[in-house]
Amino acid sequence: MRNKLVASLPFLLIATVLGLWTVHMVRNLVALELEWQVGLGLMVFLMFYAVVAQVFKLLKRGANAFNQHLEETSIEKLIGGFGGLMAGALLGLVSCYPLSMLRGFGSYLTIAVFIMSGIIGWKIGRRTTDMAGPLPITRAKNTDSLVAASGYKVVDTSAIIDGRIYDVCLSHFLEGSLIVPTFVIEELQHIADSSDNIRRNKGRRGLELLSKMQKHPAIKIDIIEGNELDDKEVDTKLIRLCKQINASIITNDYNLNKVAELQGITVLNINELTNAVKVIVYPGETMHITIIKEGKEPGQGIGYLEDGTMVVVEDASSEINNDIEVTVTSVFQTAAGRMIFTRKIKEDSGIGIGQGFHDVQEVNLYG
Repeated sequence: MRNKLVASLPFLLIATVLGLWTVHMVRNLVALELEWQVGLGLMVFLMFYAVVAQVFKLLKRGANAFNQHLEETSIEKLIGGFGGLMAGALLGLVSCYPLSMLRGFGSYLTIAVFIMSGIIGWKIGRRTTDMAGPLPITRAKNTDSLVAASGYKVVDTSAIIDGRIYDVCLSHFLEGSLIVPTFVIEELQHIADSSDNIRRNKGRRGLELLSKMQKHPAIKIDIIEGNELDDKEVDTKLIRLCKQINASIITNDYNLNKVAELQGITVLNINELTNAVKVIVYPGETMHITIIKEGKEPGQGIGYLEDGTMVVVEDASSEINNDIEVTVTSVFQTAAGRMIFTRKIKEDSGIGIGQGFHDVQEVNLYG
């Protein structure tokens, strides 16, 4: 309200001065009573203020439309259009020289040809930029100017905190640009400011990883404005943003994963990727495993592969912290992950060797 009053104050002063000047000029020409003078001044004041206010609104609306058009226009189109305008103006200048020699109508024809050359050059420059593709220029983006195209991937907070996305990006298995909305960064900051020590460490780790990814030359990551979305929940904003720009989503959140799939959005889950690239083993194969702890069942020993797969070894509870050779008996896939059941090889081999030794001794003794 105060800004509107300040903007109107110059118009009020100019309208007042104009009304007094009109009354003064009319009074010198025609003798009017005081009531007519006040009415005439007030009428001129209101007419001038109303006209100027409407003109000011139109100018402000035009300026806002022009600014919005500039924000939505890519820098590549502006550069191409400006180059085309300069080329068109130069061509128009050369073409207008013979026309400038004509008298009368030749002057107007010269101006018209010069203006048309500039407009045609501007349009050709913009079209040429669209055909040539975007220039290698990095600039800030928002959801209004982001062109809907395949290849965009919106990153969720859970995927950033998880940290494995950095290694996946460096392995070149992810193509296209990674999109990180500002409300995801705000959620990371809120987690980093939490009073809980674990949540605070997770938030700080996520912010550090995001900064590391943004600085890496091999990772294409864009920070876009997403606060204009009306929804309060971050998951709802992510769903709407993915549908708006036709992008997939990278997340480790189980609930968000299911909701996005129901909405028809492609989901890239780091956990599913990890399960897909785990080492495949078959019954009968042998491996070396270090026993870490005892299992739930009596006599069982527990070890882990490099990818985190649990290996259960029969009769290995006494082999804790020992590296033993085992053979795979069965593999089970559960909701918690994959489990490999094995048994020791050395005991079986030792029994076989002992039995063979006794057999040989018996043959030697008794012929």
